[in-house]
Amino acid sequence: MKKHFGCPVQATSNVLAGKWKVLIVWHLSFGPRRFAEIRKLLPGVSEKVLAAQLRDLERDGVVKRLSADTVPPRVDYILSDAGEELVPLMEALCNWGTKHLGILPNLPRTIPGRS
Repeated sequence: MKKHFGCPVQATSNVLAGKWKVLIVWHLSFGPRRFAEIRKLLPGVSEKVLAAQLRDLERDGVVKRLSADTVPPRVDYILSDAGEELVPLMEALCNWGTKHLGILPNLPRTIPGRS
């Protein structure tokens, strides 16, 4: 774990630090995704970087990797309970960007299963 100097804000920032991690969490907030689906949603991310950032998020307890014992193997990524707790923060970031930067979201504002 990166140094956090006893500061929970720094520790949380460390978990989400990385060019793609916040967006990975945001996209997973809409439901399970396979690796290729996440990659399509993040133009410009390499497979190597995406795999590393998903591993980091899994290590930090934000994302779960679900493997199905099928042929071919199927792997889905979902938010853990701790990751789900980050969704209101992601929604606040979306709302702030809309209000202060005038950028309208290109994803549905309602998340299935959430009110």
